[in-house]
Amino acid sequence: MDTTTKPVALITGASSGMGRSAVEVFLDRGYTVVALDVASDAAPPAADAGDLLPIVADVRVRDDVAAALEAVLAPGRAIDVVANIAGVYPPTTLATYDDDTYRRIFDINVLGVLNVIAAARPRLRRGASIVNFASVDAFTVSRGQLLYGASKAAVVMLTKSLALELAPDGIRVNGIAPGWVATPGNSATGRMEAAAASIPLGRVATPEEIAAWVWLVSQPEYGAFLDGETIVLSGADVMR
Repeated sequence: MDTTTKPVALITGASSGMGRSAVEVFLDRGYTVVALDVASDAAPPAADAGDLLPIVADVRVRDDVAAALEAVLAPGRAIDVVANIAGVYPPTTLATYDDDTYRRIFDINVLGVLNVIAAARPRLRRGASIVNFASVDAFTVSRGQLLYGASKAAVVMLTKSLALELAPDGIRVNGIAPGWVATPGNSATGRMEAAAASIPLGRVATPEEIAAWVWLVSQPEYGAFLDGETIVLSGADVMR
């Protein structure tokens, strides 16, 4: 693998919210960032075009992700960090779910994590780090999030299983489980003020705060012995 170039981070869900903030964090710290999104606007306003490699792909289609990576990364170019941030969270209950909604939630939130890791696997160097996004809903019940909570619980178990599978190759796999975060999608629910009032710290998180944890978890100087864990970031709203 080529070790003379900048380290590479592959970040999904890169066009908005926590994904976009993670792109900015890794660019600021000298990485080349492959910014994957199903949309085409994955570039922060001040991005250096030479260090940002936006790609458009659907995480539900493994071959599309692999082809997009091959199109922007030179042969032998290693990937140092994978951050699986793409996700959807439409509300569902037993009375409202349908087959299409089930497949969309699980195909993006669960299958998408597997597809991205599998597509990146041939390029992951020894010592690489994978950070999967779960949610506090993986550990506690949120009313009206029947399928979303189940999908994020699946991500927690995938993280554990993949940590065991990839540890012999020196690749760490961990997760982050955010609570309420001030993303555009959450803001659109109209529930942010009530959510903040229920959190012991008295506020919701910023996308930048969550992105900083992606950096911390991924870096060997901070997390070299952290593997198979999912860290809850909830302002003491959810503890386990």
